[in-house]
Amino acid sequence: PAENASGRVKHDEKMTVYLTSEELLAIEQARLELKTITGRKVDRGRLVRAAIAGALADLAENGAESELATRLAES
Repeated sequence: PAENASGRVKHDEKMTVYLTSEELLAIEQARLELKTITGRKVDRGRLVRAAIAGALADLAENGAESELATRLAES
């Protein structure tokens, strides 16, 4: 993705994900906590992309022992 003068990154693809009210509330609470921790405004898109990147890195490194594989095996 290309970065423009504002520091924002242009994304070429879009994906729709449906969440429960509880999941959306948890994301919003995490966004506010991250704003407090980092001192920077964190939007939901950046939060979700960072969480996905972390989950995929964990999967690549730990495979079946990753948190993602473990959670999906439980559901």
